[in-house]
Amino acid sequence: MPPEPDPNRRRRAVIVGGGFGGLAAAQRLRDADVDVTLVDRTNHHLFQPLLYQLAAGGLSQGGCALPIRMALKRSRNTRVLMAEVTGLDPERRQVALDRGERLDYDSLIVASGAETSYFGHDEWRYVTYGLKSLSDAVGLRNRIYSAFEEAERAKDDATRDEWLTFVVVGGGATGVELAGMLGILAGHREQHTFAGIDPRKTRVILLDAGDRVVPAFSEKLSAKAARYLAELGVTLREGARATAIDERGVTVEVGGSTERISTRTVIWAAGVRAAPLSETLAQATGATTDRAGRIEINPDLTVPGHPEISAIGDMTSLRGPGDKPLPGLATVAIQQARHVANAIREGRPGASTPFRYFDKGALAVVGRGKAVCEVRGLELSGRPAFFTYLGVHLYYLGGGVGRRLNVLTDWTTARIGRPQSPVIEAGLDNAERVPASAEATGWEPSTSSR
Repeated sequence: MPPEPDPNRRRRAVIVGGGFGGLAAAQRLRDADVDVTLVDRTNHHLFQPLLYQLAAGGLSQGGCALPIRMALKRSRNTRVLMAEVTGLDPERRQVALDRGERLDYDSLIVASGAETSYFGHDEWRYVTYGLKSLSDAVGLRNRIYSAFEEAERAKDDATRDEWLTFVVVGGGATGVELAGMLGILAGHREQHTFAGIDPRKTRVILLDAGDRVVPAFSEKLSAKAARYLAELGVTLREGARATAIDERGVTVEVGGSTERISTRTVIWAAGVRAAPLSETLAQATGATTDRAGRIEINPDLTVPGHPEISAIGDMTSLRGPGDKPLPGLATVAIQQARHVANAIREGRPGASTPFRYFDKGALAVVGRGKAVCEVRGLELSGRPAFFTYLGVHLYYLGGGVGRRLNVLTDWTTARIGRPQSPVIEAGLDNAERVPASAEATGWEPSTSSR
C-alpha cells in the first residue's frame, strides 16, 4: 500500500506536462497549501492552435510559446523543472526523472498530451512534416519557403511542379487551417517576388479519408469550410486514403482506384495518439488503454485504484455527455485540470466527484478572415466566426496584454499577405531526413534529394 501522507508535513503535488491541462492545474493551485512541482521536457507552454501560423510565417516562435516560468511567476509555491519523466512508482508515490532524481508526491496529475500517429506507418515520419511541436512548425516553415526557392532553381517543368505541389493529409481542423494558409501564401504574398516562377501556379491538395472535412462540425459548416478552401484554390479530395508516401510523392486510394501525386512536400495532419508516458502510467498502475494508447480513467479523472493519481487531457479516454468520448480540445484539458486542482486545494489527494464537461463548442479558421464555429447549437461562419475564433484564442493565449497585442498585430498583418517570419534557417531544407535511429528501425533513405 502507498505510504500515508505525514500530517505534520506540507502536502506535495507533482504535475507532469506544461500544456493546457498541466499549466491550468498549476495556476489553479497558486496560493494553495501545497508545494507544487511542474515537470516538462521543454521550458515553454506551447499554444498549439497557432502552430500553423508559425509554419506559414505569420507568427514568430514567441507568438506560439510562452516560458512556463513566466506563466507561473506569481505562483510562489510552484517549482518548475525542465526534465523528462522516465518512470512512476505508485507504491512509494514517486516520479523518476531522466537524471535519476525522484520526486515524492501526495497528489500526482499527469497531463502529458498526445503525439502524431501514423496509423502503423511510422516510416512516414521521415518523409512527411507534422505539426505538434515548436520545432515541427519551424521545420515546416523552412520547408514551405525552401520549396519556392527550389522551384526557382529547377531546370525542368516536372521538377518545378513537384516543388510547387503541397499535399496535406488529414481534413480535421489542423489540416484545413494549414491548407488554407498555403492557399493564401501561394495566391497572394509570393506572386511578385520571384523571376522564374509564378507561385500562383502552386497546387495545394488536401486529402481526407472521410466523406467531409472538419467532421466535428455539422454538415452545413463542413460544406462551408470546403467552399472557403475552394475559394483559396485548394483542391479537396474527400474519400482519399494515403497508402504510400515517399520523398517524391503520395499514392492515394480513392473510389476503388489508385493514383499517384508527385510532390516534394507532404504535411501529415491525420491523427494523434497518447504520448508514451500514458503507457508508462498504465503499466505502473495496471490501468488499461484504448487503441490510441489513451489511458482509461474513472469519471472523477483518477486512475483506477489510485485516488492520488489523476490523468487529464489528450492522453486519457473518458466519455462525456451523450456517452460520446470527450474531444481532444484545450477546453477539455483546462476544465479537467481545474476539477482536480479544486479537490487538491480542499485537502483531498484528487477529485472524488464525477467530472462534468461544459461543451464550449468548436472553432476552425479557413483562410483570410473566414472561419466556422459551432457553440451549443449555434452555428457561425465567415467573418462572425472568424472574430469569435480570434477572441477565443487571444483570451486563452496568456502572457499579458502586451503579448496578446503583439500576436494580434502580427496575425492581422499576416492576414493581408505579409508574413512576419518567412525566414529559412540554415540554408535550403533539401537534405535527407534520416532519423538518428534509422539503423535500429531498419529504415533506409533513398539516394534522391528532397
